[in-house]
Amino acid sequence: MQNRNTELPRSEVKVAIDRVHYMAPPSVTHNGFLFKTASMARPITEKKGKEDFSRRWCVLNDGNFSYYESDKNATPNGGLKMKEIVCLAVSPPETHGYDHTFELYSEAERLYLFGTDNPEAMREWVKSIAKSFIPAAAEDLLLKDFERIGRLRYKDRLNREMSRLGWFCLVGSSLHIRLEEHAADETIDLQKLQELSIQPENEVLVLVERGRTLYIEGERKLDFQGWAAAIQRAAGSSGDTLSQQQLTEADIPVIVERCIHFTTQYGLTSEGIYRKSGVNSKIAALLEEFRRDARCVWLKEGEHQVDDVSNVLKRFFRDIEEGLFGLDAHSWLSATAFTDESSRICQYRLLFSNLPRVNQATLRALVNHLYCVQRFADLNQMNLHNLAIVFGPTLFQADGKDYSAGRVIEDLIQHYVTIFDVNELQLKKQLDEITYIIKLRDNLTPKAGTGSGDFICTVYLEEKKDTAEQHVKIPATMTAAELTFEILDRRKISVKEKDYWCCFEVNEKEEMERPLHYQEKVLPIFHSLGTDSHLLVKKHFSMEAMLVYLASKVEVSKHGMMKFREERSLLGLSTGSFNDRYFILTNTSLRLYKEVRSNRAEREWPVKCLKVYHGIKKKLRPPTCWGLTVIYESEKQEKQERQQWCLCCDTQNEMREWFATFMSIQNGGRVWPAEWLKSRASSRSAPLDARFGNVSLIPLRGSENEMRNSVAAFTADPLALFRNV
Repeated sequence: MQNRNTELPRSEVKVAIDRVHYMAPPSVTHNGFLFKTASMARPITEKKGKEDFSRRWCVLNDGNFSYYESDKNATPNGGLKMKEIVCLAVSPPETHGYDHTFELYSEAERLYLFGTDNPEAMREWVKSIAKSFIPAAAEDLLLKDFERIGRLRYKDRLNREMSRLGWFCLVGSSLHIRLEEHAADETIDLQKLQELSIQPENEVLVLVERGRTLYIEGERKLDFQGWAAAIQRAAGSSGDTLSQQQLTEADIPVIVERCIHFTTQYGLTSEGIYRKSGVNSKIAALLEEFRRDARCVWLKEGEHQVDDVSNVLKRFFRDIEEGLFGLDAHSWLSATAFTDESSRICQYRLLFSNLPRVNQATLRALVNHLYCVQRFADLNQMNLHNLAIVFGPTLFQADGKDYSAGRVIEDLIQHYVTIFDVNELQLKKQLDEITYIIKLRDNLTPKAGTGSGDFICTVYLEEKKDTAEQHVKIPATMTAAELTFEILDRRKISVKEKDYWCCFEVNEKEEMERPLHYQEKVLPIFHSLGTDSHLLVKKHFSMEAMLVYLASKVEVSKHGMMKFREERSLLGLSTGSFNDRYFILTNTSLRLYKEVRSNRAEREWPVKCLKVYHGIKKKLRPPTCWGLTVIYESEKQEKQERQQWCLCCDTQNEMREWFATFMSIQNGGRVWPAEWLKSRASSRSAPLDARFGNVSLIPLRGSENEMRNSVAAFTADPLALFRNV
């Protein structure tokens, strides 16, 4: 009793504690007045005023936390055992009526809120309580200035069946972890996560970083909700400076990387890129989406316009706190006073080396992009001087009254290789790849006349034959579901409740087919079809089994063994034979491992860049008939490539499950419209100018003779087509 107030040195108790890995030391003592609310069974969603608190004398002793009416009372009003506490959360100042508050979460699904106006008293209480329930094995976490600390259960890729206990500590955007099987702490930078998703139905938080996936489970629903909300906040943009944005692995803000990649892929040939204005309302809305959660924003051709995206990038740099050049921006402007070019370059190199890490990475990426833009000035009319006029005032957040800001940008672009120590061979390869992409897009995009209107294409019903051929006018907005309805209506085919009619993209040469998602736009698919491909409307006989499987799935992701063969590289070469490989499919990526126990992925592809087809060419001699062909087309600026490979499953059900998971992830869980027949009815009420009934139209596809005869007939008597209408 006399020595109860003396805490044992950690070094003396560590050996004993390690035998029971998560036993908490009961020796911490502290007491004092705190203000307490009534315990709660749900998260706090509103500010608690001082009137909601009651003054209590609190005592922490021998592993028990008790609170009394006053320091004169001998009988406590209530209490908590430290071993029952699963989480301690420190609220930001002035969250509630008292300036400093903290929350305790118990195993009994109760939340206790305590407050004080004394910051010193607050720190002492938080430190004492944390030391009372955090075990010696995780005591290094106590040295952090944490916002939330506690225990959670977790799973990883190597052990998905059984969850284990870990201790977690949240500090800013860093999540510090002491896992059961590791002797040292680990740290996850939440702002650099590739994916962060929550599975509320089974209370799992999925954290994906390069080469690793961690599944965090709450011991109780109440504390899991608190952890999930806190981690999601920490993983978002935490402020208005560059370093406080959501970042890529290369320390570039996600918004910057995605805008640059989109503009490189779709805008380098756009005349006046970065000088033309977009639609202000769309720019503001897109910028707000990026600020809310840049990781969830994917820029897509057709949905986003190049001028809107380019203006989002400019507005981001103009609004960013402290600017791209930081607090020493004036030094960059002063460097223009050097008349000698080599002196200016040396000064720029020095200033660049003094920038913060994120500013360096961002400036390098942006100047690389602008260098590429001006190399294609013959197409986009944005030469070195024009880019400097636009980006000088933007990056220096100036009014543009003098050209010093523009001069800096002009120098950085012109001497990009020297200032940033660029490998010229790598730069040449990058420019060659961009040139290849531009030529490829030109070849894939039909050159329609100004008055051509919508395209007319040939679609087949159930099988490719003359009697099943339909010529359909396809506006830019037409979806696969609308095209399907159009064909069914023309043939007066009635659809029952579980008739899953789909539009398929069929490639006869490759012996594969892909059901289009019901919301997928048809026109871009049609433009990309080769001479051996066509569109076919038929029943999807696997759809019901896929929907049943997806409804029964607990997790979004999927993993398992499949036989893998890389069929085609960029040069069109076939390589190797079918080999067993372990695959993990998550919300963001498909990873390939040599075996189940491999720690590092051999290959990794972003899911959004994959197209998955049913079928494998017979000449490749697949080991089973249940195969998928996957095509990957990179969107990254620095590495443009196309890959094709085959995956073989042991059973038809297994193949369906993989295909269903791919389709679900790529379309946000929406694989089939919930109101199928209702959506068909609404499609029938489309405007008349989008429906041509049985009028003969000039086919865009077909044999040369068919097209020539159709055009000749139309030229001879244009009104003949409409006499039966």
